[in-house]
Amino acid sequence: MRDVNTGKSISTVMLPARVDSVTAASVETLLLAEVRPNARIIVDGSDVTYMSAAGVRTLATVLHRAAEVGARVVLCRFSGPAADCLLVSGFSELFDVAENTADAANRLNRGSVGSPAERLHRRGATG
Repeated sequence: MRDVNTGKSISTVMLPARVDSVTAASVETLLLAEVRPNARIIVDGSDVTYMSAAGVRTLATVLHRAAEVGARVVLCRFSGPAADCLLVSGFSELFDVAENTADAANRLNRGSVGSPAERLHRRGATG
């Protein structure tokens, strides 16, 4: 895992090759460290070769927290089985997913046009 800053206003976090029950806690800690009010975060999945349900749950937790504080998160460069995991789970519809880091930065620079996090079930809500 690497945290790479692309500028003063956008943080880029590189995920490890495996995002699973073994690495989920450290990935969550790394991502949540970037989540602050009005933060703009790119999560680069180019190194991810395997993602389990624990990895998807970690991304959902980060997205919830980002929505709570007004931060924006864009995922990018996921491919192969990791992209399939997001697609089959339906999470690719919940997350803002870009093809590459430039597209992700453009999405973050355009400003919010509705957050994918708004489509997640609000924590504590019933129904």
